[in-house]
Amino acid sequence: MERTIQVIARVRSDFPTKFGVPRQAGLAPGLRAEVVFEPPYRSDDALRGLEGFSHLWLIWEFSEAVRKDWSPTVRPPRLGGNERVGVFASRSPFRPNPIGLSCVKLEEIRRTANDGTVLIVSGADLMDGTPIYDIKPYLPYADAHPEAVGGFAPSAPELLTVECPPELLEQIPPDRRDALREVLAQDPRPSYQDDPDRVYGMQFAGFDVRFRVDGATLTVCEIVKEDL
Repeated sequence: MERTIQVIARVRSDFPTKFGVPRQAGLAPGLRAEVVFEPPYRSDDALRGLEGFSHLWLIWEFSEAVRKDWSPTVRPPRLGGNERVGVFASRSPFRPNPIGLSCVKLEEIRRTANDGTVLIVSGADLMDGTPIYDIKPYLPYADAHPEAVGGFAPSAPELLTVECPPELLEQIPPDRRDALREVLAQDPRPSYQDDPDRVYGMQFAGFDVRFRVDGATLTVCEIVKEDL
């Protein structure tokens, strides 16, 4: 029997495009995002008891990666973007059903005048406007497995050293600076690109951040406020 999945909420984040979004949740803990419920689901009763949990599972749609067809193999960034593995052995967005799963930290349950009750979360790897299908509490006794084996991605990727002139960083609001550094340190470039002379541009929190990467060092070249 076919069923229709309802969008219960959408994410507000500092990423208007996919480029620069961390490849996994929790890698940039300084990132803040809002989970804003759609009007039919703006019910405080539905959130009763949520304040007792520190982390949440978000079940969402890869809304910018929806395709009619799917491939049984994909090329994960952790393998350089060239080696293929099975789609079910990866977290690629290009899946039979474009569904994502992210564990985020619940920072605050905020009541607002226009959007009802909003969830403030950190560490989200989600683009602005991402549809949320469901929210579930993270249960440490059931969801944490320290002995788990990570296959071809056994540990977090090595971080880049981020160099940003102070006069450029000062353009970014103070509450976004640490998050920007964390995102840049993850190396936002496509895994198959390694040209030290190429300048990349990433949209973040209303700014166009331009940078180069040479070896293990990322250097911010320019930060430009985007036109509204």
